[in-house]
Amino acid sequence: MVEERILIIIPAYNEAENIEHVVDDLTQNYSQYDYVIINDGSSDDTRKICARRGYNFLDLPVNVGLSGAIKAGMRYANYYGYDYVVQIDGDGQHDPKYIASMADQMEKTGCDIVIGSRFKTEKKPGGLRMLGSRIISSAIHITTGKKIQDVTSGMRLFNKRMIKRFGYDIHYSPEPDTLAYLLNCGFHIEEIQVQMHDRTAGTSIYKSPLASARYMLQMMFSIFLFQWVRKKNEI
Repeated sequence: MVEERILIIIPAYNEAENIEHVVDDLTQNYSQYDYVIINDGSSDDTRKICARRGYNFLDLPVNVGLSGAIKAGMRYANYYGYDYVVQIDGDGQHDPKYIASMADQMEKTGCDIVIGSRFKTEKKPGGLRMLGSRIISSAIHITTGKKIQDVTSGMRLFNKRMIKRFGYDIHYSPEPDTLAYLLNCGFHIEEIQVQMHDRTAGTSIYKSPLASARYMLQMMFSIFLFQWVRKKNEI
C-alpha cells in the first residue's frame, strides 16, 4: 500500500502538556505519515504551542467536542484526497508503531474500520471502568451479533468510505453506539491487539465515577433503543 495516503488526525483539547511529545514522536519516527492536529477551542496553550512549533493544525474557534473535532479532521482528509485516516489522542496514549499493522489488516480484510484494541487477545482487567466496557461490549454483541472487545479505544483506522461518512453525516460520532449502528448497517469492523501508554499529563473526561456512569447509561440507551429509529445508511 502507499503509506503517504494515510493521514493521522489528532483531536486536542487542552493538551498543552502532551502535544509536543505526541507530534515530535510522529515527525521524528513516523515521517512517512502526514498529520493534522485539531485544536478544539483549547483554553490552555495548546494553540500557542502548535503555532510556535510550526505544527500542522486546524484551529477551531470554540470547543465543539470530540465528534466535531473528528468531523473537521475527516473533512480535511477528504479535501486533500487521503485514502486512510488514523485517529489518535493528543495525550500520548496511542503508539503510532501500530499504524502499519492496522493498515495491513484493512488491506487484508477489506474492512471499513480497524480498532487498535487493548483487549483483542488480552483479558480485560477488573475495576468499575472495565465493567462498564464489558457491559457496552455485551450490548453491542446482543444487538449486532458481532463482538468488539475494546469499544472505547480512541485509536482507529478508517477507509475512504468512512472518511466521507464521518465527515459529512451528522449522525456519526466516534462513540461505541456508532460502532453498533455501523455493524447493523452492514459495515465491517476489525480489531488488532495494541499496547497503550498511560496518559502523561492531564485527566480523562471520564475519570470520575459519575461521568463514567452517565456515559454508560447514554451508550445503553443509544445501543438498545435509539439506533433502531435511526435511518439505516446503506454500504
